[in-house]
Amino acid sequence: MVKNYVLDTNVLIHDPESIYSFEDNNIVLPLPVLEELDKLKRRTDSVGRSAREVIRELDKLRASGDLSKGVRLQSGGVLSVMSITDGRREAPEFLFEKYIDNWILAYVLRLKRTSSVPTILVSKDISLRVKAAALGISTQDYLTDRSDLASLPPGYVELDQEIEEDQTLEMPENQYIKAKNGYFKIKNKVVKKLLLDRSDIVWGISPLNNQQLFAMDALLDDDVNLVTVVGIAGTGKTLIALACGLEKTLKEKKYKRVIVTRALIPVGKDVGYLPGSLEEKLEPWMQPIMDNLEFLFDRVQMNLKEFLKKDLMELSALSFIRGRSIPGQYMIVDEAQNLTPHEIKTILTRAGDDTKVILLGDPYQIDTPYLDKDSNGLVYAASRLIGNPLVAHITLTKGERSKLASLAAEKL
Repeated sequence: MVKNYVLDTNVLIHDPESIYSFEDNNIVLPLPVLEELDKLKRRTDSVGRSAREVIRELDKLRASGDLSKGVRLQSGGVLSVMSITDGRREAPEFLFEKYIDNWILAYVLRLKRTSSVPTILVSKDISLRVKAAALGISTQDYLTDRSDLASLPPGYVELDQEIEEDQTLEMPENQYIKAKNGYFKIKNKVVKKLLLDRSDIVWGISPLNNQQLFAMDALLDDDVNLVTVVGIAGTGKTLIALACGLEKTLKEKKYKRVIVTRALIPVGKDVGYLPGSLEEKLEPWMQPIMDNLEFLFDRVQMNLKEFLKKDLMELSALSFIRGRSIPGQYMIVDEAQNLTPHEIKTILTRAGDDTKVILLGDPYQIDTPYLDKDSNGLVYAASRLIGNPLVAHITLTKGERSKLASLAAEKL
């Protein structure tokens, strides 16, 4: 049965291609949503880019029909822009302040009253969904790119038996195995013994547990172009990724340089308002990276400051990565749980030949509005790509930072 799906602005910002995700149903954009997009398009961050992308897409559709009457989409659905011009109010008076969300509710109530098909409001905003439900409006989250963290495989299994190298096992590609007689992984449906061992040293460090061993093997595997590492604070995600990146770049010369980037999710004023040069502005966000680098360079007795003067490592804000083509690099994306699935797709499509991309993050520590443990880009990428020969995924659960850090991560 055909339904009316009214999209909130945050859905379009979350996924600029969301208008094509509702099959043969009616997609309705209230005029206030377009007004909000118009305001957001001036921003220089990912929100502004998404707003501009949506506006360009709507302009293409406008060329093929009248948006006020509805334009047929390739999916079979109809997209229309709804406007209320008679001034009649559908919602309680106290909602009509200068607040776009309340106008969106008014539009949904009007459509619900005048349309013969079910009407559903789609929003990433939990508060708006609660208010809508209080007004008798059916609501839902945007579910198209939503994954289930609980069902994401850890990337490894433990077997209470011995296995033989080169035997065939029906397991996903790049699945790791702890067997009675050692450590293995699946390559082309065949069991292969790991070359890396718990006692091996990679840029001054050794894996402290089996999970780190599996992750470091994937991080060092030249046949794997994407590694996703999910883990709570203190599990060593960033440290082992940096160690393996330095090993592959400086010692093995496999990559031209290491790029370390993370999303700038400000608490308070944005980076543009902070005083100083770009490097000084980025320093608060990059300090966790620097802490890990100092530890690693102390382990190998090298001068970090002298190393950073060379063009072998780039510490960059994620906003400066977009638009680039990045060949032959070892690229670490830290705090990837703060990115949308659309942003992750944008990053991965920047990867050129011989580039390896590492996505790190803790889905339980998200600082971005409208994202949660199941809708963030890190879990989305891991869930959709796991099992591909080019991809390896590992979930880290064992804290190694300190006994106190492990206790806090587990109990608080």
